[in-house]
Amino acid sequence: MSINQSFRFSVAPMMDWTDRHCRAFHRVLSRRALLYTEMVTANAVIFGDRERLLGFSEVEHPIAVQLGGSDPVALAKAAVICAAWGYDEINLNVGCPSDRVQGGNFGACLMRDPALVAACVAAMKAEVAIPVTVKCRLGVDDQDIEVALDALADAVLAAGADGLIVHARKAWLEGLSPKENRDIPPLDYDRVHRLKARLPDVPVSLNGGLLTLDAALAQLAHVDGVMLGRAAYQQPELLLRIDSLFFGEEDPHADAFAAVAAFEPYVAAHLAAGGRLHDITRHMLGLFTGRPGARAFRRHLATEGVKPEAGLYVLRAAVDEVRKAEERRSLVA
Repeated sequence: MSINQSFRFSVAPMMDWTDRHCRAFHRVLSRRALLYTEMVTANAVIFGDRERLLGFSEVEHPIAVQLGGSDPVALAKAAVICAAWGYDEINLNVGCPSDRVQGGNFGACLMRDPALVAACVAAMKAEVAIPVTVKCRLGVDDQDIEVALDALADAVLAAGADGLIVHARKAWLEGLSPKENRDIPPLDYDRVHRLKARLPDVPVSLNGGLLTLDAALAQLAHVDGVMLGRAAYQQPELLLRIDSLFFGEEDPHADAFAAVAAFEPYVAAHLAAGGRLHDITRHMLGLFTGRPGARAFRRHLATEGVKPEAGLYVLRAAVDEVRKAEERRSLVA
């Protein structure tokens, strides 16, 4: 199976952020963006609560699951389970620098062992028909990024990987926290461009430091896809223009107000099933960033949306704060 066409634009897997409610919200904003789960370990998939870890709504397609692990046998078992759940792609995490991930011998520390990563990819590819991709860094610690990135790419592609997503920074496993690893190591987009130029037939997506859609679009002159993380989460209104700018299709909604209205049935269903409003609205706080009333919108959701009895009326009232602020501005103008 070829890699999903939505590889052209994707929203990064982000721990504690890209859960099923976040993804359902992002899907309302874009029909085409490829969405990723939070990273879930292979053993958690095999032995854990699969509905909690893997459950998703059909509306979330196209959707990829990101797995963490370094045991080819366990990853193959987890891949079979994920494919059966209906995911469109399986992605192997070779980029997370956290101490917890290192302790489990997966994530960015695997950049040091391309042969093991290749064995993991081969084991998954042998068991599933859906695409298997790898998300990595340029290298770790004192590695030469010219050597390290090529070594990993060549190994996993020989094992059958269907695509590469490269966070265009090194990861420093000693001396920097995971948060610092997202900002302090310098970006090197040219290194990812060189990788793509060397591998013209391999889908390569660039991740890291892309804060605007213009910056992301510019990268498509050099790579096949772009992946936005914090920018997409913290300013989700950006996603309203993805379908037209990246796929030449009509955007799903005219503006954020229409998008929220379209999202209401999902919110209502979650509440009817006994869920809490905050489970969803915590992912919506950045929706109106930069617009009049954005602060009042966030404040209302942060104070009222967390209450156990909060209902859809809280979300509507928060949105009304933005409407009223924009009306006041138009009257002044």
